[in-house]
Amino acid sequence: MEHFNRTLFLLLNASVNPPVLLLGLARMLAVQAIWLVPLTLAAGWLRGAPATRAVMLRAAAAGLLGLSANQAIGLVWPHHRPFALGLGHSFLAHAADSSFPSDHLTLLWAVAFSLLTHASTRRVGLFLALLGLPVAWARIYLGVHFPLDMAGAAGVAAASALGLLRCRRLFEGPVYAWALAAYRLLFAPLGSGHGRGRPQ
Repeated sequence: MEHFNRTLFLLLNASVNPPVLLLGLARMLAVQAIWLVPLTLAAGWLRGAPATRAVMLRAAAAGLLGLSANQAIGLVWPHHRPFALGLGHSFLAHAADSSFPSDHLTLLWAVAFSLLTHASTRRVGLFLALLGLPVAWARIYLGVHFPLDMAGAAGVAAASALGLLRCRRLFEGPVYAWALAAYRLLFAPLGSGHGRGRPQ
């Protein structure tokens, strides 16, 4: 499996002198695209109906759960990044921490998979899920991840999203109520007028 992982990495990794435009695109996908996750969650909370807000809370929690699981996996089974092994070419500065699973893709896909579970957020969930594919390519292309890091991220993300889907009543009830109370407390002085009822 490790031989396959390294062989596939070398096929996808950039050459020693990659095209400038392709390198720029890869860097944008690898570094900037992840900001669509908090922007999507914030927009869904600010503009969404109560049911949509509850899904946004659950998606955010799935992302955090996935990242926490990654930390535990990294402690139990640390895996070197390609550049730490002198493998391929690296074009993105990164700490030499454990590469498996990818935190970027775990967060992106955990949120995406959670959004796919509700009709009101399914389109944006599909968009984020598909966006994960070029982001995964970019992080391999730039030399900071192996392909199996992305497969691991997909597994952790799916497990996190599924686990919290089974707890959806919690997010439609007490968690939503607490989040709404905190939101009102923080933004009431601004006269936001976004205090809506419970999800239906």
